[in-house]
Amino acid sequence: MKKIYFAIALLLCSGVMFWGCGSKSGEENEAEERNLVFGIDADGYTIEKHTVERGDTWSKILDANGIDARRISQLDRLAADVCPLRQIRAGNNYTTFIKSDSVSQVLDYVVYEKNLTDYVVFAFLGDSVSVSTGVRDVDVRRQKSSAVIESSLWGAIMKENMPYSLASELEDIYQWTVDFFGIQAGDSFTVIYDEKFIDTLSVGIGRVWGAKFNHGGKDIYAIPFPQGGKVQYWEADGGSLRKQLLKAPLKFTRISSKFSNARYHPILKVYRPHHGVDYAAPVGTPVRSVADGTVIMKGNKGAAGNMIKVKHPGNLTSGYLHLSRYAKGLYVGKHVSQGEVIGYVGSTGRSTGPHLDFRLWRGSTPINPLKVPQKPAEPISKDNREKFEWVRDRVIAELNGEVPDSMRITQLDSIVIR
Repeated sequence: MKKIYFAIALLLCSGVMFWGCGSKSGEENEAEERNLVFGIDADGYTIEKHTVERGDTWSKILDANGIDARRISQLDRLAADVCPLRQIRAGNNYTTFIKSDSVSQVLDYVVYEKNLTDYVVFAFLGDSVSVSTGVRDVDVRRQKSSAVIESSLWGAIMKENMPYSLASELEDIYQWTVDFFGIQAGDSFTVIYDEKFIDTLSVGIGRVWGAKFNHGGKDIYAIPFPQGGKVQYWEADGGSLRKQLLKAPLKFTRISSKFSNARYHPILKVYRPHHGVDYAAPVGTPVRSVADGTVIMKGNKGAAGNMIKVKHPGNLTSGYLHLSRYAKGLYVGKHVSQGEVIGYVGSTGRSTGPHLDFRLWRGSTPINPLKVPQKPAEPISKDNREKFEWVRDRVIAELNGEVPDSMRITQLDSIVIR
């Protein structure tokens, strides 16, 4: 009998030891069991999600929830450097945490979502008021997507349910190399990128880890690699994707009229030279300088409307006609960088509708902007060649097929060749 009791006791002790070793600490269990919403223990609260309506103010919202003027004034002072109350935006969400009993309802917290990731917590606990900030957990997932273009890059990305921001990112990467106004049906691309998620909601993209754009039957790779203190994108041979001129001075538009020595003028009804390229675009579309240079002219030029001229190296000058307005702070003599916004599309001067008439001159001779030979920027340096080729081979392998995780490039800060 003693042996039986001893065995039972030993078994119970073993069980206690097993459960004790296999379980988490009391604090860890408690943290897991708490129902945290925006970092607030939500148990005991009625939680309601709202959307800021046009005309709403924090005074109006808080007053309707029983917060008196004294505490609203105190909140206004505390939030000034974090989230000024006057900056409340219609369409943004806010969440209320209300504690109820048989007698009353009390608002303890309001969480205002500034954007998809950042939020601000306004706390009203007893007589105290406090403000704190938080960031929602973002899950980053590596994606590889491909698409065949039927009409436009934007359309292909929408059809394949890729993040819309990917279109802008690819345009930025290939803006010197791919003519997005000359895309043909059948052109295609494959891209590797980080996509950000909050729960199941996609909230944008991170690094593009590589791309292959087939344009007119030619594959143009984009390989990320750091040189000159920043990550840039390079062709497979180590040449820079960056060229002397941008392919176009604005995005997401269409060419409505090309360079011609005898174009039929839609207003004057005669044939005359049109030494520019017209890009149809909505009023207010940003217009960018196609290269580094100096502003040599800014003003109204009659039929050309509001116009800017920029002088570039290599005896090149670019012109931007029919603008609605100029970028803030632009003046004759100012140096502008390639890609810098200098004005906005309009319909000033002699114009049938909103568009940009873009022109180029070499010396005083007009040249076709769509046929300018492009000079690339400095290529991969000799000192970086071995590391670049190591990165390139792994990016291209992933673009062209499945590879093990060990072959994927996941950081570019300290490349160690293995």
